[in-house]
Amino acid sequence: MERTAQSLFDEAMGLPEAERADLAGALLRSLEPSEEDVVEAAWREEIAERIRAYDAGEVEAIPWEVVRTRLRDRLNERSED
Repeated sequence: MERTAQSLFDEAMGLPEAERADLAGALLRSLEPSEEDVVEAAWREEIAERIRAYDAGEVEAIPWEVVRTRLRDRLNERSED
């Protein structure tokens, strides 16, 4: 027997109000990507673009030691102000 959306709706209407609200929320969440999913997808795109740019020679990597020294220098400058 194939269940239709209408038969599911009719069955759901027999649930207590709180359970119907939970079901409605679950159905809505299933239609919309979570904010976390959207952010994660954006970061994957950003990472892929940075790798592409690096592989194409468009950007140059900076060794961690150099970055660390620059950050320390900037922090020291701020603490002197």
